[in-house]
Amino acid sequence: MIAITKVTTGDIMDHAIKRRSFLKLAGLGGAIYVSGLSGWASAAATAGSAYQDFFFVQLSDTHWGFEGAPNPDAHGTLQKAVKAVNSLEQQPDFIVFTGDLTHTTDDPQERRKRLREFKEIVADLKVKDVRFMPGEHDASLDNGAAYQEFFGKTHYSFEHKGVHFIVLDNVSDPAGSIGEAQLAWLAAELQPLPADANIVVFTHRPLFDLYPQWDWATRDGAKAVELLMPHANVTVFYGHIHQEHHHMTGHIAHHAAKSLIFPLPAPGSQPKRTPLAWDDAYPYRGLGYREIEAEAAPKTDFKIVELPLQKG
Repeated sequence: MIAITKVTTGDIMDHAIKRRSFLKLAGLGGAIYVSGLSGWASAAATAGSAYQDFFFVQLSDTHWGFEGAPNPDAHGTLQKAVKAVNSLEQQPDFIVFTGDLTHTTDDPQERRKRLREFKEIVADLKVKDVRFMPGEHDASLDNGAAYQEFFGKTHYSFEHKGVHFIVLDNVSDPAGSIGEAQLAWLAAELQPLPADANIVVFTHRPLFDLYPQWDWATRDGAKAVELLMPHANVTVFYGHIHQEHHHMTGHIAHHAAKSLIFPLPAPGSQPKRTPLAWDDAYPYRGLGYREIEAEAAPKTDFKIVELPLQKG
C-alpha cells in the first residue's frame, strides 16, 4: 500500500533550496511528503529502461488576469514564481502548470489576451520543457478552444525516464466531466502498460469527491480511478482547490498543489468557498509551488517539497 509520511511542517524561508536538501528541511521548516512507489526501480530494471533520478516542479492556479482582494500583488505573483524557480540551484527536468493559467472572463478577446500574456511571462523560465493543461477558468466557457490556440491539446501523455505521464482534461466540459471519449482514450493508453508500470497523472480538478458542494470533484472521476486501479504504482497531482491536500483512493495517492494567486479554505470549513484574507504580517502566506523528486532505489519514493512564494 502507498503510504504518505509527513516528516516535518512549517514555513520554508529560503525558496532556493538545493534538490538534495530534503533531510535538512527539519532545520529550515518545510514539509516533505513521501508517496511510496515500491515497484519503480525493479520494474525499470526488468524492462531494461534507463531509469534515472529526476525531479520536476509543479505550479498551479496562477489565475493571470485576476485583480483585487485578497491579493494586492495579483500582477506580480506569477513573475515571482518564475524568478523563484529560476533561482533553484539545480533546474528541474521539466515544469508542469496544472490548470487555471488565467482567470475566467466572458470576453473571448480578453481570454486570449490573458493566455498570451501568461505565455509571454512563463517564457522567461530557464527550463524550456514546460507542460501545460487547462483549468475551468481557461476552458469551460468555450470548451477549451482559446486554450488550444496557445497550448495545444488539453489531454495527452509523455514518457520521462521510465515514468508514463498522463494529462487528463476534466475542465473543458462545463459540467466538470472527463467524458466517454477521453475515458476511452485513457483506457487505450493504459492497456499496453504492465501492471507495475510507473504512472503519474496530472489533472486540474480532483478525481475523487473531495467536496462536491464547492465543485471540488469530477463527475466521472471514479471511472478514471477505476481504470487506473489495476496499476500498482499510480500517483495523481492536481490543483483547483488552492491548498496542499493529500488523499488516498485505495493504493493511489492524490496530492493537491497550492495556488499562486490566493489560498482557499479547507473543504467545508466555512459556509462559502471564499478566498482567505491577505495577511499583511505574512504576505504570500498560503501561496507556493512544489518540487517533486523521484529516486531510483530498492524502494523508490516521490519526495514532495512545498515551497512558499516570497517577496522580491
